[in-house]
Amino acid sequence: DLKKVPGNIPPDIVKLDLSNNKIRQLRAKEFEDVSELKILNLNSNGIAYIDPAAFSGLNNLEELDLSNNSLQNFEYGVLEDLYFLKILWLRENPWRCDYNIHYLFYWLKHHYNVHYNGLECKMPEEYKGWSVGKYVRSYYEECPKDKLPIYPETFDLDKDDEEWERHKEQSVQTVKKHGVIVTVIG
Repeated sequence: DLKKVPGNIPPDIVKLDLSNNKIRQLRAKEFEDVSELKILNLNSNGIAYIDPAAFSGLNNLEELDLSNNSLQNFEYGVLEDLYFLKILWLRENPWRCDYNIHYLFYWLKHHYNVHYNGLECKMPEEYKGWSVGKYVRSYYEECPKDKLPIYPETFDLDKDDEEWERHKEQSVQTVKKHGVIVTVIG
């Protein structure tokens, strides 16, 4: 029934299981004194908010379980200190697919060695069940093409995303009909 991360954790601990408690938020520098930590389980706590500096000092963390919480997105910076992270459990969270989910998606794209699961839109209703990657691509499709910093084709496609391929082909055909030439570099 812990409501916050205890302050008396031994500094040389390597594995910490705080699952199935009532920790609703992670404050800044919660784990700064346990820098040897490699595995952190925060599963099933109802965590709704993580301060951007909550994981500060966890330079050796390899596995982080945040599944079955109340997370909708991550603020910019939450994952920045996790240099050696290899596994990130994200399933069973109510991920909200709006602009705020982009930080998490791009962090994972740039840290391709991190294996993760469970990044599926739960809200709003029109994106429920979509992978976050599919949502991010659709988000940029709605932008005027001359305002895009990165054209959607630069994203890796989900393996099962045939619908995206069909839509992309239709878009290219439509563009050609209007006499616009689109050059994709990458």
